[in-house]
Amino acid sequence: MARKKASKRLRITEDDYLKANRRAARLEEIEAHGKPVRFRAVLHKSRKAYDRHRLKPVTPDD
Repeated sequence: MARKKASKRLRITEDDYLKANRRAARLEEIEAHGKPVRFRAVLHKSRKAYDRHRLKPVTPDD
């Protein structure tokens, strides 16, 4: 008995749809303004990263 060939259909998932829309919106924004408008200059600082200043106890001024 011969097996049926699996048809390879391309399916657009919801994630693909959202990603395509975000990319299109970003490209439109860059075309309109010449640069990305919603650019975050400050990155989120990880609390797991070592920071010696955060670990110092605060001493009251005498």
